[in-house]
This record gives sequence, structure tokens and C-alpha cells, in this order.
Amino acid sequence: MKILLLSFYYPPDLSAGSFRASALVSALLEKLPQTGHIELITTMPNRYNSYRQVANDNIEEHEQHPRLTIHRVAVPQHQSGMKDQSKAFLNYARSVLRITRNQSVDLVFATSSRLMTAALGALLSRRLKAPLYLDIRDIFVETLRDVLSPKISWLAKPIFGPVESWTIHYATRVNLIMPAFLGYFESKYPRRTFSVFTNGIDPEFLDWTPESKFRIINDPLTIVYAGNMGEGQGLHKIVPALAKRLEGQARFVLVGDGGKRLQLENALAERNCKNVQIRNPVSRTELIEIYQQADVFFLHLNDYNVFLNALPSKLFEYGALGKPILAGVSGYAARFIQENLDNAQTFTPCCPEEGIKAFFALRRETFPREKFVETFDRRNIMRNMADDVLITAKEPDSIVR
Repeated sequence: MKILLLSFYYPPDLSAGSFRASALVSALLEKLPQTGHIELITTMPNRYNSYRQVANDNIEEHEQHPRLTIHRVAVPQHQSGMKDQSKAFLNYARSVLRITRNQSVDLVFATSSRLMTAALGALLSRRLKAPLYLDIRDIFVETLRDVLSPKISWLAKPIFGPVESWTIHYATRVNLIMPAFLGYFESKYPRRTFSVFTNGIDPEFLDWTPESKFRIINDPLTIVYAGNMGEGQGLHKIVPALAKRLEGQARFVLVGDGGKRLQLENALAERNCKNVQIRNPVSRTELIEIYQQADVFFLHLNDYNVFLNALPSKLFEYGALGKPILAGVSGYAARFIQENLDNAQTFTPCCPEEGIKAFFALRRETFPREKFVETFDRRNIMRNMADDVLITAKEPDSIVR
């Protein structure tokens, strides 16, 4: 059995899609027969320019492992804008089509947040005459409406709407990364049956779960955020105001990069915030060291309607480590936190007054969240997903299309 797997991001690149793809590959290799093989086509690390060179120094464009071949496509440097990302994807797509020319595979698997990797998977599935398994990580057509200007969104939606429809209809099996997506996809594609295998906690963080409760005595408290600094996170709209109000009581350590980092830095400078440190993206090993120094974890999504159905994967890392969580989220993410994470306070996005109240409502203690860890252990989730993928490869006609 041969599986062709498409993921625009893959370790050592730093992204939720990268870590998810890696976990699935590991689970598939556990379950594939000895004669099975995975051919993975991804990119050279490119998510963050500030991390790109560090990551690229240690990897090759082509890797051969037992039952796994990895092709890494070099893509142009970009700043996370639509134009730059489009150029990067087109470069990736051309390389994928070249690499797969005249191949024979038993299944095409594509994991996608911005839809186009999924559409590329559908194109390859048709060309290679193989079943298609899609892993959908975002509602891209809805996201366009909120993150783009109305004029550009008006032009883009009539293009991407039909692309989404064709891609979903062509797939043999479609997985959604969170239950909140079901309402959108089931209403648009009522004849389809969708699976839901969520994100989860990676083993690196499971090794650092606390064994017992202990009180946090540091003063001021260290609030840590790690991740993207783009329009979706809206850090530039919330952190400067929170930091200024919490001077002397808390310091912020922000780790990452993204399209709005400069705007964030400018906003902090305008308010003369002295209690915020911004660091470039780091490896997971270094990130865990930073997490160990944190007293509180911070999370924020911009106040866009599309994020009412979002669940940041960062929550799984935060939750496993047992520390207090301060989250500016609403909708599904707020409900998820309330139902699954004790000593986590939510507030309305971009509302610093509520954020201050939520901060002071946190208990100064760290403790094991045993039920959360057991439920969302990524290894178990991906093993179940791997079974679903292999069933699709073996019996594609039995899957409802």
C-alpha cells in the first residue's frame, strides 16, 4: 500500500498543521504493513522568516526513511500576505505535480487550512485515479470574509466557493478538525458524512505535565504567549493595553512572528510598555523551557465572526501543563475552555477591561488536568484517524461520497 500525503507544513517548521501531519505520519507508520510506504510532499521551513534559516540549515530537500520518503519543496520567502502566500503555494503545487507524474498510489491524503492544498489533493486524486482523504483545518471561504477587505472578499468568494464545493464533493472521505465545523459543512453538503478527529497534546508536552498541585508565588507574574502574531490573533489590539494596566503585577513574554508583529511592536512603543518582551520563534525544546518559566499562559483571537468556530491548537499545549490560562476568545473556544479546563478565564476579544478582570480571577496555582490529558492525548486521536485513513485506502467504495 502506498499513500501520497500532502502537507504544506511539516517539522521542523513551526505550525499546528506541521505538528498534526507529523503525528499522523507516526501513527500511520505504526499501522502500515511492512510493505507499505508513505510519500510525503511538503515545503522547506518557511512559516516564519526569523526561524527559516535556522531550520533550513539542518535538513535536506529529500529524505529517505524506512517506509517513508519526504520531499521538501523550496518556496519563495513570504510575509504571510495573500499575494506572497499565493506565490509560495503555486511553487509548491508545480513541484507536487512534477514529483507525482506517472506515479501509482492507493490513496491521496491532504491536510489543509487554506483550502488550496485540499484542492491540489483533489486534482491529484483525479489524475492518479486514487481515493482522496481530506483533513480540513479551517473554513477558508468564511475566513476570507473577515480577514480581507470587503472589496477583495467580494471578488475572492465567488472563486473559492466553487473550489471548495468541487473539492469536498470529489473527496472519498472528509475529516473536520473540530466539531464546531459540522454546522457549516453539513448544511452545505447534506449528503456527505464527516468524521471529526481533533487536534491534541503532543508527547513533548505530556512529559511535562505536573504531578501535584502547587501554589505560584512569583511576583510579578510571567504571562507567556507562543505562536503566530498575525491578524487572526490580534495581539496588537489587546497586549499593549493589558500590559500597561498590569505594570508591576505582570510581565509578558511573547514568542513568535507574523504579519502583525511590527504593528504590535509599534503599539507597545507608543504606550511605552516596559513589561513586554518579544522573542523570535524557537524550537519545541526551547519552547518547553520557556513554558516552564511561565506563571500564566495567554491566548487571543481577533474579534471576527469566523473565529466563533475556531479552537486554537495552542490550548492543548497550555492545558497539559496545568498552569492558569487567560484567553481572549468567544464562541466555541470559550465553551471548550469552560467545559474542559479548570482555572482558565475567558474574556471578550479585544476588550482589555474584561481581560484585566479575568486575569485577577485566576487562581495562583498549577495542578494536573488528568482528564483533559487523557481525553486529548494526540497519539490516541491520531491512531484512530490512521485506522480511518487505512480503511478508506482499502475500501474506498464503502465510504459515503
